[in-house]
Formats: sequence, structure tokens, C-alpha cells
Amino acid sequence: MMKLLLAGAILAGIGAAARADDPNQTDWRKVATANDRARLRSWRDAWMSALAQAREAGDAAAITRQGALFDVDRALAHPTPPAGDYRCRVFKLGGKRPAAPDFTAYPAFACRIDDEGEVAGFHKAGGSQRPVGLMFADRHGRGVFLGTMMLGDERRPIDYGRDAARDMAGYVERVGDERWRIVLPWPRFESLLDVIELVPAG
Repeated sequence: MMKLLLAGAILAGIGAAARADDPNQTDWRKVATANDRARLRSWRDAWMSALAQAREAGDAAAITRQGALFDVDRALAHPTPPAGDYRCRVFKLGGKRPAAPDFTAYPAFACRIDDEGEVAGFHKAGGSQRPVGLMFADRHGRGVFLGTMMLGDERRPIDYGRDAARDMAGYVERVGDERWRIVLPWPRFESLLDVIELVPAG
């Protein structure tokens, strides 16, 4: 049920039959909106600006404590996490507004990776803000995440591409033996860069 919900809800946003085995829909370039392709192209600018702001604000020690998680060029083989339950943490770097914090680390939450065949599904299990989407293979040895943000008591995701404020786009990378990250450049609210850390639950 969840697999079909994820694949259908996210891929339906491109206006075609939502089939995860259709090669036109497992190539992220044919799914991503123009705005999200632009965000992904400028990922390094987002990293550099966000890290600089966080360090200048006095959060260099907090960044260093996370080790490889904030190493910009850390990208090991096998970037997509295998199916299973994970413990995830969100970090926000570089405040967009003068009063916004330049480094925020949120408590861990439960999340899940599901095998959807050519793509992998990701969703946060609970909370008032719940990212949900798909991880696509990319020829540069990274994965690409495209998804949307579920809010409040919503029971199903909004179609990807329907609301630019809800759309999410980022790169999926493995940074350790059992440690992955989703790097989201230029998110719509609060920060210049969001990083979601994933480690196996338990």
C-alpha cells in the first residue's frame, strides 16, 4: 500500500500514468521541475554559503562534531540506503532572514526507505512536517531525491510539481558505512541548506 501510494503520489505530478517501471519516470531529469533542476545545479553554492554562515555565527564546533556529514565532497559508492527503518535527523544551515539561526539540529525521528523497483521511496513516519518522496539513480554516483512536504494531519502527499513551496529536491549520498544524507539546496523556508541524516534504526 505505501509503495503504491508513494510512487503514485509523487510521480503523478508529471501528468502521466504513474508507473515506476516506465523509464521516462525513473529518469529524474524527466520528472524534476525546472525550478528543482536549477536548485540541484547550484548545490555547491548552497553548501558553501550555508557552511560559511554557520561557521561565522559560532557553530563551527557543532559542524565539526558531525564529521563526514558536512564534508561537501563526501560521496561513497552505493548512495541509496537499502529498504528498512531508519533514524533520521534534520540539520538546517544558513538562516535566510537576519533573525533566523544559522545552525539548527533537530531531534531524531523515525523514517522509512521502501524498495520501489527502479526507485526507492522515503517518508518520515510522524510529526507536523513529513517529507515524502522518491530516490532516483544518477549517473554521477549519487542519488537524486524528489518529493513533497506533508503538513499537519494530511493523509496523503500532494502531487510533486503542483506546489513549488512544497516541492523538495536534493542529492542522496552515503557518507559512512551505514550513514547516508539527503542534501537539500535552497529549501523554500528558513535556511539555505537542509541536510537529513539517515542511520539504521536500532
